[in-house]
Amino acid sequence: MSDEQVLVVPASLLDQLGPFSGFQANVDRYLPSILNRKNQSFIARSLCENDPSFKQLIPYVVLECTTADGTKLFQYTRGGGSGEKRLHAKRSIGIGGHISIEDTSGDDWYRTGMERELTEEITLDCDRNDKIVGLIYDDTTEVGRVHLGVVHVMQLRSCHAKSREVDLAEAGFVPIEEIKSQKEMLETWSQLCLEHLY
Repeated sequence: MSDEQVLVVPASLLDQLGPFSGFQANVDRYLPSILNRKNQSFIARSLCENDPSFKQLIPYVVLECTTADGTKLFQYTRGGGSGEKRLHAKRSIGIGGHISIEDTSGDDWYRTGMERELTEEITLDCDRNDKIVGLIYDDTTEVGRVHLGVVHVMQLRSCHAKSREVDLAEAGFVPIEEIKSQKEMLETWSQLCLEHLY
C-alpha cells in the first residue's frame, strides 16, 4: 500500500458530536466540526488503515441526472486495482477517495481533494452542482470502521459522464429502480445511500 498522508479526524470527535452508525442526514450537526482544520490531521495511510481511533475522511459523490424516462444514477463495478482491496468487485454509486496532503495547496483542502478524485476517476462533460446530503459511518465492517463518508449528490445537466479508469468497470447511468432491484450487489455505503436518498 502506498504510504500517502491522508486526512483524518479523531474518533473522539464523533463521540462528542453524537456517535452514529449507518447514514446520518443531520449534516449541520457534524460538518462544521469535521471540516474545521483544528480537528483534522494528516497521517500515513498505512498507520490509520487498521486504527479505528482515526476516521479517514472520504468524499462520496453520487452522480444523478434526470431524463425524459426518469432519474438515473452513475454506477460502476470496482476493479481489482482500486485503492481499497476490500471493496473489489462490488458495485458502487459513489465516486470518491482520500483527501491527500497534496490537496493542501488551496484554501479548501476538502473541496480540492474531492474535485481531484472526480477528475482522476471520471470525465464530466456537462454543467453540475452538488450538495452535501449526509454522512456515512459503517462500524459493521473492517473497512467501514476506519472511514467516514461525506455524501454529496451531484446533479448533472445531462447524462454525460464516463469512467477514466479501468478500475471503474461497467460504468454508466442506470435507472434508480434497476439499481434498487440489484441492491445486494452494491457496497455497503451505496446501499445506505440508496436506502436513505432514493
